[in-house]
Order: sequence, then structure tokens, then C-alpha cells
Amino acid sequence: MSAGIGLFKAIMDSAPKLNLDDVNPTGYTSFIYDAEDAQIAELHGADANRVYVPIDQIPDYVQKAVISIEDERFYKHNGIDLEGIFRAGFLNLSSGDIKGQGASTLTQQVIKNNVLTNEVTFERKIQEWALAMELEKHWSKEQILENYLNTIALGRGTNGVETASKKYFNKDVWDLTLAEAAVLAATIQAPTYQDPYNHPERNKEQQHIVLKKMLNF
Repeated sequence: MSAGIGLFKAIMDSAPKLNLDDVNPTGYTSFIYDAEDAQIAELHGADANRVYVPIDQIPDYVQKAVISIEDERFYKHNGIDLEGIFRAGFLNLSSGDIKGQGASTLTQQVIKNNVLTNEVTFERKIQEWALAMELEKHWSKEQILENYLNTIALGRGTNGVETASKKYFNKDVWDLTLAEAAVLAATIQAPTYQDPYNHPERNKEQQHIVLKKMLNF
């Protein structure tokens, strides 16, 4: 037992230092306008189709839709969700399966998406936990949520809820309806498999799950 605890602590201590500047997403869409101020083009990298919007421009029901399906205890944990970890079986070191659904908090996903790589090892997961808890000491829940909502990939080359709103509904995120917000949230766990264009029935099924979860949020 003591050896296991020592190994766990050693992995935690090996996590890279948290640089708050590195936590912010990089890569944004640029817009080109003509002399009459009409948009004529937009430019972005392959993985940088993003328009950043502050949290006060993102409707409360958009925020709740995402939290309800991705991290329902977001406002209660300190960066890691122990209940979710136990449910997903993350403590079973022998299984090698550290991808359990529901175990990664929004804070962890911010760290994984912006600071660490997508490498899937138990050591990397422990470091992710350590950095997530450290981030929660410096940022408010509102700051973390804003970062997440502007970072997340939502399919069809979109990054963040504003770009996804434009892609799927041709409107700004602050103009989305509740049903549309749930459609976006429904794409998060499998953007290709639950694409609302190519797989509307799959997305609709997940959308209903999101809406039911929101009732209890």
C-alpha cells in the first residue's frame, strides 16, 4: 500500500509546472472585409476554427446543457470528480483502461486540450489530475467554463460554441434556442458519430438525454 501511494505521489510530482498562459486556447478565425465592410472571406488553420466569446455572451442554458452531459458535479469538485473516477474504474491499475466515460471533468479537459497531449497512459492521467486541481486554485469555475466552451471541438472542423453555432444553425451562440443548445451538447462525446447533419437520429437521442439531465441540474 505504501509503495503504491509513493508511486502515485511521484507521478503527481512529475507533472509539468502549470503556466496559466498555456491554458488558453490558441488559433482563431480571421475575417476579411471589403471596402464596404462586408465580409468576403474567413481564414483559419485546420484545427483553429475558433471565435472566442466571453461567458456573459453564452446563455445560461447553453452552459447548463454542456455541464449536464459532461460534468454534472462541476460546481462541487476541486478539479477531479472522485465519484466519477470510482464509477469509471480508474483505480483499477491492472486494466489499463483509463478512458472511462464520465471520469474527466471540464477542468481536466481544459488541461488535456490546452496543456498536455492526448497521450493515453495512466501516468499522464495522474498528471492531468494534478494540473486540474492546481488550475482550480487559480481560476474560478466561471473562467474554467469559459475556456472550455471556447476550446471544445464540436465537429465539422469547429472549435468552441460560437463557431459551432454558426456552422450548424447560422446564428450566434447567444441566439440559440434551448433545443439547439442541447443539439450542440449532444455532439460533444462523439462529434462524428452524433453529427446532427449526417446522423440526426443519433443526435436527437443524445439531445433528449441532455434535456433530461438539465431538468435535474
